[in-house]
Amino acid sequence: MKVIVFGATGMVGQGVLRECLRDGDVTEVLTVGRSATGQQHPKLRELVHKDFLDFSAVEKDITGYDACFFCLGVSSLGLDEERYRHLTYDITLAAARPLARLNPGMTFVYVTGASTDSTEQGRMMWARVKGKTENDLLKLPFKAAFMFRPGAIQPLHGVRSKTAWVQALYVMTGPLLSFLHQVAPNYVTTTEELGRAMLSVAKRGYPKPILEMEDIHKAGA
Repeated sequence: MKVIVFGATGMVGQGVLRECLRDGDVTEVLTVGRSATGQQHPKLRELVHKDFLDFSAVEKDITGYDACFFCLGVSSLGLDEERYRHLTYDITLAAARPLARLNPGMTFVYVTGASTDSTEQGRMMWARVKGKTENDLLKLPFKAAFMFRPGAIQPLHGVRSKTAWVQALYVMTGPLLSFLHQVAPNYVTTTEELGRAMLSVAKRGYPKPILEMEDIHKAGA
């Protein structure tokens, strides 16, 4: 299986990339980002691409893949709806549309978040934008598409957030997250479990397209 990972330098993307490189069924991993990951591995290819609204110049590089794990995302903190929509909806669909056209047999896996609003009518701005993103991704002609809605995520195996204050928070809450993952796995997942779950649905599918925390736990177990 040949896979593409968007956002491989972020916390979730780092975890997904690690699991892809360790998986025996994955023969090639292409990372797409504005900067390189800095990693080296026989399976790994990296595509540094600056314009995430236009992939026409690199279509040959993103053709011939079986799965895409889209892990790009930003916090809505301090952003108005127009800016957040641009960074969340516009960029995601700008990548997904050519991928669907170029790879009709592809499974597309998108990381959203718990409490995403599928109705697109709720009071929380970020949840409405995420909901529209999910809905429009599910309309694209992929072989299959799955929306992952994790809640709290514990980074493992050296995975770090690029945001200093977020990383500091994870360091402080690490023991608590580890405890909660053991006693309440439907509320806390790990970067390892999330990566395994995404690979699982890419290989074997899942009974429904939207995976909440309980589904992520089942798929990644």
